Amino acid sequence: MRAWIAAQDDWLLVYRLPPYAPDLNPAEGIWSNLRTKLLNFTVHGIDQLTTLIRSRLKSMQYRPDLLNGFIAETGLVISDPA
Repeated sequence: MRAWIAAQDDWLLVYRLPPYAPDLNPAEGIWSNLRTKLLNFTVHGIDQLTTLIRSRLKSMQYRPDLLNGFIAETGLVISDPA
Protein backbone atom coordinates (compact mmCIF):
# COMPACT_ATOMS: atom_id res chain seq x y z
CA MET A 1 0.00 0.00 0.00
CA ARG A 2 2.80 2.43 0.84
CA ALA A 3 4.40 1.85 -2.55
CA TRP A 4 1.11 2.56 -4.31
CA ILE A 5 0.58 5.73 -2.27
CA ALA A 6 4.12 6.86 -3.05
CA ALA A 7 3.47 6.32 -6.76
CA GLN A 8 0.40 8.59 -6.58
CA ASP A 9 2.14 11.54 -4.94
CA ASP A 10 1.34 13.86 -7.86
CA TRP A 11 -2.36 13.90 -6.91
CA LEU A 12 -2.76 12.07 -3.61
CA LEU A 13 -1.96 13.60 -0.24
CA VAL A 14 -2.16 11.26 2.74
CA TYR A 15 -2.35 12.30 6.37
CA ARG A 16 -1.75 9.71 9.04
CA LEU A 17 -4.39 9.97 11.74
CA PRO A 18 -4.57 8.15 15.07
CA PRO A 19 -6.40 4.81 14.86
CA TYR A 20 -9.26 6.06 17.03
CA ALA A 21 -9.93 9.76 16.72
CA PRO A 22 -13.65 10.57 16.79
CA ASP A 23 -12.86 14.27 17.16
CA LEU A 24 -11.20 14.14 13.71
CA ASN A 25 -14.09 12.28 12.06
CA PRO A 26 -16.77 14.48 10.42
CA ALA A 27 -19.19 11.54 10.48
CA GLU A 28 -19.39 11.89 14.26
CA GLY A 29 -20.93 15.34 13.81
CA ILE A 30 -23.43 13.97 11.33
CA TRP A 31 -24.53 11.19 13.69
CA SER A 32 -24.75 13.62 16.60
CA ASN A 33 -26.94 15.95 14.57
CA LEU A 34 -29.10 13.04 13.42
CA ARG A 35 -29.58 11.78 16.98
CA THR A 36 -30.71 15.25 18.02
CA LYS A 37 -33.30 15.30 15.22
CA LEU A 38 -34.64 11.87 16.23
CA LEU A 39 -34.97 12.46 19.98
CA ASN A 40 -38.70 13.11 20.17
CA PHE A 41 -39.93 10.56 17.65
CA THR A 42 -41.62 7.29 18.42
CA VAL A 43 -41.56 4.73 15.65
CA HIS A 44 -43.65 1.61 15.34
CA GLY A 45 -41.25 -0.52 13.36
CA ILE A 46 -37.90 -0.75 11.68
CA ASP A 47 -39.36 0.33 8.33
CA GLN A 48 -40.66 3.56 9.83
CA LEU A 49 -37.32 4.18 11.55
CA THR A 50 -35.44 3.56 8.30
CA THR A 51 -37.67 5.99 6.44
CA LEU A 52 -37.25 8.63 9.12
CA ILE A 53 -33.46 8.32 9.18
CA ARG A 54 -33.23 8.44 5.39
CA SER A 55 -35.37 11.56 5.22
CA ARG A 56 -33.28 13.32 7.87
CA LEU A 57 -30.02 12.37 6.15
CA LYS A 58 -31.43 13.49 2.80
CA SER A 59 -32.32 16.88 4.28
CA MET A 60 -28.70 17.23 5.46
CA GLN A 61 -27.50 16.43 1.95
CA TYR A 62 -29.02 19.67 0.66
CA ARG A 63 -27.33 21.80 3.32
CA PRO A 64 -23.68 22.13 2.30
CA ASP A 65 -23.15 24.74 5.00
CA LEU A 66 -24.09 22.17 7.62
CA LEU A 67 -21.83 19.51 6.11
CA ASN A 68 -18.95 21.97 5.82
CA GLY A 69 -19.52 22.79 9.48
CA PHE A 70 -19.02 19.15 10.41
CA ILE A 71 -15.69 19.18 8.59
CA ALA A 72 -14.67 22.52 10.09
CA GLU A 73 -15.50 21.22 13.57
CA THR A 74 -12.74 18.63 13.21
CA GLY A 75 -10.12 21.29 12.54
CA LEU A 76 -9.12 19.49 9.36
CA VAL A 77 -8.64 21.60 6.26
CA ILE A 78 -9.66 20.41 2.83
CA SER A 79 -7.59 22.08 0.18
CA ASP A 80 -6.56 21.49 -3.38
CA PRO A 81 -3.02 20.09 -3.29
CA ALA A 82 -2.24 21.67 -6.67
